[in-house]
Amino acid sequence: MRIKVLTAIFASCLIVSCHNGKQTQQEENNDKAQDMKKEKSTSLKSKLEDKKTNFTLKADDTKKRAYREGIESVEKSGIVKSAKQIGDKAPDFTLNNALGEPVSLSEYLKEGKVVLTWYRGGWCPYCNLTLNALQEELSNFKAQGANLIALTPELPDESISTSEKNDLAFEVLSDVGNKIAKEYGIVFELTDEVAGMYNQSFELNAHNGDASNQLPLAATYIIDENGEIIYAFLDADYRNRAEPSELTSVLKNH
Repeated sequence: MRIKVLTAIFASCLIVSCHNGKQTQQEENNDKAQDMKKEKSTSLKSKLEDKKTNFTLKADDTKKRAYREGIESVEKSGIVKSAKQIGDKAPDFTLNNALGEPVSLSEYLKEGKVVLTWYRGGWCPYCNLTLNALQEELSNFKAQGANLIALTPELPDESISTSEKNDLAFEVLSDVGNKIAKEYGIVFELTDEVAGMYNQSFELNAHNGDASNQLPLAATYIIDENGEIIYAFLDADYRNRAEPSELTSVLKNH
């Protein structure tokens, strides 16, 4: 009789143990799923999509049409195909940083790979989202021995303001007149309608110090120590950007 009771108790404990084990495993799976969902929801792409949706809801039809035609104009120009591509030699450059100190691509390449990106200006909400996302990913770039450099056509005072506003810990350089961007083949001219809207809204020409109404693509390159482009993100739609985590993956695999 006593043996039967002990056997029953042991069986009950085993069932409870198995149940708890399954429950623990299920909890772990749920936690992983939540982490993956959180990671996906906080990706740069998801934030940019939210911004696009917000624009669609709030902007008037005239602005939406003008901006859409502006993107189509860039697509038709063929600039995405004619710009510097993977396998090309990256043009070297030297520009002053926010402190007035010269910064050279070639000098940075002596330390390791360089993630080189362009942003249109601190006035662009998509650019600010991207700069913040790059800042968050910066430690992962560093862990792979890479540095990050951002170029903008904005005047130095404007670029300093953008850097301070976003609390950026990487080089932000003013490419006044898009001189370096032109060497990479990523400069295009805004349509007259979009240029007019930009200048009326936030004085684009004052930000850039010229009346060219030219901007760079929101391009991103990864350049290896030999000065060769090993990754290129080029898109006619300024609302699309290179995903920072993808840049880290490229650095890990090269």
